[in-house]
Amino acid sequence: MTLIRKAATDFDWPAWMAGRSVLDFPESWIDSVGEAAIKVEEYEDDDQLIVRAEAPGVNPEDDIEITLTEGMLRIMVQRKKESKHENKRHYRSEFQYGSFVRTIALPAGATDQDVKARYVDGVLEVRIPMSGKQAETKKVSITRH
Repeated sequence: MTLIRKAATDFDWPAWMAGRSVLDFPESWIDSVGEAAIKVEEYEDDDQLIVRAEAPGVNPEDDIEITLTEGMLRIMVQRKKESKHENKRHYRSEFQYGSFVRTIALPAGATDQDVKARYVDGVLEVRIPMSGKQAETKKVSITRH
C-alpha cells in the first residue's frame, strides 16, 4: 500500500479560479468575506462583564439591537454599505446589506438589571453587572453498561 501525500500547493482549485490572484477579485467580494462575523472581546472588570463588539460604519440607534434572554447576550447588527464610482463613460454602484448576529453565554452571576451600552468609533461596548456569585461545580458520575 502506498500513501500519497498532497501538499497545500497541490490543491485542486475550481476552474474559474485557475491562474487568478486574490487581488484579481472585485473589492466588494473581498469586503463581504471580512464581514462574515461580528468580532468580540469579553472580560470582567471589578463587578462588571464587559463585551466589546466590532461594528464599524453603522448607525447604533437604527442598526444595532441588543437583547438579554435566559443567560444569553445577543448582538444583532444590520449593515448597509454603498459604494459609487463614476466618470465620464462609466458608472458603477455597489450595495451590501446583511444582518450579523453574535450570541454570547453569560457567566454565572451576570444580571440583566442596569445593563449599559455605548457606541464609540465603530466599537459597541456592553457593560453587564455581575453579582459576585460563582458558578457551582457539580460532578457527574459515569455509569458502565
